[in-house]
Amino acid sequence: MIEALLIIPTFNEAENIGRLVDELAERYASCAEILVIDDNSPDGTAAVVKSRQESMKGLHLIVRERKLGLGTAYLAGFRYALQKGYRYIVEMDADFSHDPQSVGRLLDAIGSADIVIGSRYMNNTINVVNWPLSRLILSKMASIYTRFVTGMPVSDPTSGFKCFRREALEAIDLGRINSQGYSFQIEMNFRIWKKGLAIREVPIVFVDRSVGRSKMTKKNIREAIRIVWWLKIKSIAGIL
Repeated sequence: MIEALLIIPTFNEAENIGRLVDELAERYASCAEILVIDDNSPDGTAAVVKSRQESMKGLHLIVRERKLGLGTAYLAGFRYALQKGYRYIVEMDADFSHDPQSVGRLLDAIGSADIVIGSRYMNNTINVVNWPLSRLILSKMASIYTRFVTGMPVSDPTSGFKCFRREALEAIDLGRINSQGYSFQIEMNFRIWKKGLAIREVPIVFVDRSVGRSKMTKKNIREAIRIVWWLKIKSIAGIL
């Protein structure tokens, strides 16, 4: 029985998604299926996936009517995974910044945790390749800021490369999560931590995309700055 689902949100990733699903299927066809959630990409991302579905078992596709954001895409994927009975649910990007080979490390580690985070910043190291210095400083400072405000013991709270045990997703109210981008990752980690569930980090090497454009915006950054205080205040008030 296939127990894992790899969720990949996409918007204008036609140049990457075909190669990515090919490699993931080659490596993990015996233990995982793939769900691509596309926000009606004008570059034909969904068409690339559909062409693979004709010959690739275990490749699923949800096409949404318009660009609705990273957080809502993952929430749609989580609900799909829970409804279909998958035991382990993996988040990953479509641009090869998350090495397909490292998916196996997340799946191996989830046996001793409720959530496994692929961390760029474990043990005071920085495992990032090809980022401009400004982007690296921003990401690292966001991690430090988040840990300081929330007290959450996670080295890389904005990482988007994760594996959840289904029970972890069932333990939190997905309907109360509204964050996007960086802040979505922070909020998911925080809610799981506050439930007393086991969080484990494993080191990964993050390689900046070589094809396509980053989806990070100033709005995502501002939301991440605000969300940590919102989470802290709600938690203190007992209304999270």
